[in-house]
Amino acid sequence: MRAEIHFFTKGRTQYPPNPKYPLGIDVDMSEGATRTCKASLPYPARCCGIWMVKCLDCGYVAAVTAAGRPDDPRSLKIACKSSPQ
Repeated sequence: MRAEIHFFTKGRTQYPPNPKYPLGIDVDMSEGATRTCKASLPYPARCCGIWMVKCLDCGYVAAVTAAGRPDDPRSLKIACKSSPQ
């Protein structure tokens, strides 16, 4: 997946990280789609904010939050918008 990734910062951190995910999480927003797009996110985020991810192949746009902690998202998988599911 070719992706355009932007981070919109809130400029702060909050709450301790979830110890179950010391190496981050892989976010799956594909809802079981057979064709998907996947992007790696800069990990960890520098502070609280939102990753806006646009797939340059299919045009899908998604947002995922981050908190500047070890349990931040490290990848995002979405349903591919360019083909029927």
